[in-house]
Amino acid sequence: MKKITIILFILILTLSACAGNSVSLAGEWTLISYGNASNPTLALPDAETSLTFGTDGQFGGNVGCNSLGAGYQVSGNQVTFEGVISTLMFCEETMYQESAVLKILSKKTLNIELNGNQLTLTSQDGSSVIVLEKK
Repeated sequence: MKKITIILFILILTLSACAGNSVSLAGEWTLISYGNASNPTLALPDAETSLTFGTDGQFGGNVGCNSLGAGYQVSGNQVTFEGVISTLMFCEETMYQESAVLKILSKKTLNIELNGNQLTLTSQDGSSVIVLEKK
């Protein structure tokens, strides 16, 4: 009986440790490409881009000209964004890139794929992506 109790205790600890595993997005990321998943557009080479995910559930950054930010929550291999906001400066060179990335982030819940230092965020229907690289 004592042996069974010990085995059950170890099994419960193991299962509870696995239950809450979520991908960590914490850190600073550079935009590599975005848009149509089957043919993504490369990020503009001369535009400084950066998205920073904090451990406090907030993210912010810049994908060309305007600052953006929101709350986020990771659950398993999905991230949900809470009301992405952005400044509204007119920047002709980067406006397409910014609006496309904001549109994807505004889809609320995206699938996460983390491969080494590359992060891919994909829309639920698989049609659009944002590819980032860890700085």
